[in-house]
Amino acid sequence: MAGMTIKDIAKKCHVGVSTVSRAMNNHPDINPETKEKILKAIEEANYVPNNSARNLKRNDAKAIAVLVKGIGNTFFSELVGILERECEKKGYSCILQYVDEQEDEWDVAIRVGKEKRLRGLVFLGGSFSQSQEKISQMEIPCVLSTICTVGMPGASLASVSVDDFKESYKMTEYLIGLGHKKIAFITAPKNDASIGKLRLMGYRTALEQYQIPYREELVCYMDEKRDTYSYQSGYRLMQELLKRETFTAVYATADTLAIGACRALKEAGISVPEECSVAGFDGMDAGRFYIPSLTTIRQPVEEIGKATAGLLFDLIKGKEKPRQLIYEGELIQRESTARCKQ
Repeated sequence: MAGMTIKDIAKKCHVGVSTVSRAMNNHPDINPETKEKILKAIEEANYVPNNSARNLKRNDAKAIAVLVKGIGNTFFSELVGILERECEKKGYSCILQYVDEQEDEWDVAIRVGKEKRLRGLVFLGGSFSQSQEKISQMEIPCVLSTICTVGMPGASLASVSVDDFKESYKMTEYLIGLGHKKIAFITAPKNDASIGKLRLMGYRTALEQYQIPYREELVCYMDEKRDTYSYQSGYRLMQELLKRETFTAVYATADTLAIGACRALKEAGISVPEECSVAGFDGMDAGRFYIPSLTTIRQPVEEIGKATAGLLFDLIKGKEKPRQLIYEGELIQRESTARCKQ
């Protein structure tokens, strides 16, 4: 059995090489009986893995991971593409890791960082409200992309984003300028401590500064167990709003939510924008081609993506300390909003 390789062990046990690797590394994601069979075969063959070669390969690997939380939010698709291109330019591979809404993205990041021997990591979506203890467990450089941390918990982390509070204030002010006073708001789950909270604060502050009472019944929060930033969630939440209260405008904190809301309004016989204006946030291409085309806050995706990659690579090289980069959003006025007629 001299010169036995991991491929030979896999062939003998009728499993894949990755399964043998998981058994050797005591990975939990393997059937106990299969694991026992593999370990027995290794013992019988006196197989000794070439750890030095394996570790050298891992250490030489140039890879970063992009953790995406909010699978339904198609806005992230373009950002992922930009990050992949920037990685390729630097000779890095880019590993895409989706995180369920109920999962803690930091727990996933810490695990993936160790398993994949990553050089760095990008968070797309999720929350910056994390304990210092958990942040300190992250052993590799990381950047929070599209997540504003300025003046908030987690401000010591590197981030690239728009100012969510400012941009949300801008959109609310725009709707107020069209004469709307009953502005409904579709947003993240109530316990969201990051983007959703900042955009809600921007909406509420704009109302208060224009002497318009903030009304909780006009705010519809996503259900953290059933909703994502998807068309379906926007559709469902608008149906819920229509049962509660009357309003002349709706501002949704993602274009996907806004487009779903438009569909629910149409099915309810409410014309957009003649009877109800609708506005979103992100600047997705889908909003440009939807009928009526969607008024939105456009995030500068290209700039954010390139800056995220550039900041991460500088952190990896030790050229940079964590800092926060803020980009200006652009209010795009389209067909889905109009002056209030009531």
